[in-house]
Amino acid sequence: MSEQARKHHRVARILSREIRGGTLPDGSRLPGEHALTERFSVSRSTVRAALRSLADEGLVRTHPGIGSFVSFDGAPLDNRHGWKQALTEQGGVTPSTTVLRLEAVRDRALGAELGLESDWFLAVDRMRSLADGARVSLERSRVPLSPGLEEVPRTGLVDGSLTATLATVGLVVASGEQRATAVPLDAADAAQLLRPEGTSFLRVTRIGRSPAGTVLEHVVSLLDPARFELRTSFGEPH
Repeated sequence: MSEQARKHHRVARILSREIRGGTLPDGSRLPGEHALTERFSVSRSTVRAALRSLADEGLVRTHPGIGSFVSFDGAPLDNRHGWKQALTEQGGVTPSTTVLRLEAVRDRALGAELGLESDWFLAVDRMRSLADGARVSLERSRVPLSPGLEEVPRTGLVDGSLTATLATVGLVVASGEQRATAVPLDAADAAQLLRPEGTSFLRVTRIGRSPAGTVLEHVVSLLDPARFELRTSFGEPH
C-alpha cells in the first residue's frame, strides 16, 4: 500500500470512528477540506480520497460547493451477518447451516490475486437449507490466516458465525466490494445443491476489508435466485 493510501485510510478510519461513535452526529457538517488538511497534516487530495471512502461506506454525503455531511443515523449500514441473516430478514424463514469444510489451506493463486504476502487461508464452506430440505445457498469463504485463527479448525466457529469468529480476534469488516453474475451450476455444485446441472444460480463474489483497507475475507456464494435478490440504489433520496 502506498504512503498516500495509508494516509487517506488513516484519516477515513479516524473520521469513521467519530461518526459511528456519535462525536459527529447524523446531519452534521464535517469541517471543510482546509480544516481537515490542517488537522491531519495531509494534502487536499488525501482528504478528498478519505471522504470518498467514507461516502462509499454510506457514512457521509458530499455536495460540491457546499461540503460533506454525516449520513449515518446509528443503524447498520449493510448486512454483515451473512446470507443466513439476509434470508431470515427477507423471507421470514430461518435456514439451517451445515459446515462442509473448516480447515487451513494454502492457495497461491488467491493470495496473488488479492496481493497478500501470505497464501494461507482459513477455508470455511457452508450450505444453507430450508426446513423442507431445499438447499438455497453454497458459500465458500477464504480468510487470510491471521494470528488467533489457527485454532479455529479445531475449536469451530463462534456461535456458528464467521463474523463472530473474526470479531474475537479484533477483525471487523468495515467496507468492501462485491459483484454478482448469473451462472449455470457445474456438475459438482449441482450435486451438492441437489439441482440439475446447468440450473441458473446467482454467484456473488465479495471481498471484505478492515477500516485500514486490509483484506479480511474473500467469499464466493452461489444463491438460489428464487430466494435471494440483489438491490441497488442511485441518486439522491427524496
